[in-house]
Amino acid sequence: MWHRAGLLVCAVLLLAGCAPPDAPPGHVEAERYAAFWLWAGVAPQAVVDTAERLYLLQGERVLHRGEGVMQPLGPLPHAMTHDSVWLVFRSETIDQTDEKVQFFVSAMLGAAQRWEHLGTDIEGVQIDFDARTYALDEYADFLRRVRAALPARYKLSITGLMDWASTGGVETLNDLEGVLDEVVVQTYQGWHTVPDYAAYLPALTRLTLPFRVGLIQHGQWDPAWEARLARNPAFRGCVVFLINDVPGE
Repeated sequence: MWHRAGLLVCAVLLLAGCAPPDAPPGHVEAERYAAFWLWAGVAPQAVVDTAERLYLLQGERVLHRGEGVMQPLGPLPHAMTHDSVWLVFRSETIDQTDEKVQFFVSAMLGAAQRWEHLGTDIEGVQIDFDARTYALDEYADFLRRVRAALPARYKLSITGLMDWASTGGVETLNDLEGVLDEVVVQTYQGWHTVPDYAAYLPALTRLTLPFRVGLIQHGQWDPAWEARLARNPAFRGCVVFLINDVPGE
């Protein structure tokens, strides 16, 4: 019976693109994974060629003379044959007006269409915004409006902070089923893993919204958590944020 259960856990982890449960704790080795973020200024690595899932930074909303503009960033559009390609858009602030929501959606659609014109199928778009936990309800309202304006053929993803789930945001996130296709919860800040990341992970077991866990390349991670999280049917695997070199190390 134990043998059959062990095989089942291994199968779930392989499908999720995560490391096997017997992988040693320590540094995140990109070669163990199949999903990656590729950010501006980061040189593509060999793992990108064989990746199953890629999240490509495409722009950041910045303020210019008091108005929001989308600054192009990241890889230029070109033909890719990966199974799953997502375009990522950062923002330091979120505006709730219809005009600003439409601005954000138009920018994302324009980028998606440029990639598709060159032969790359775009599965979805991801918004990278670090909403404060106390403002998570407002962010949820913004996401509902984005989903309403976004063509149904594009999936919608967001990055998430670990304290969203641990400080009472689980219900808010779960209420976004049907709005979001996933949330990718980041275990790092800047170039380093959050030192007490493991203290936040048990809260993820209460998520019913599909979720992934974001790791930073060469950062700290105990792969045993992948087996624990895999007991939750909502867990979809891990995404590794690729880097060049860690500054100052």
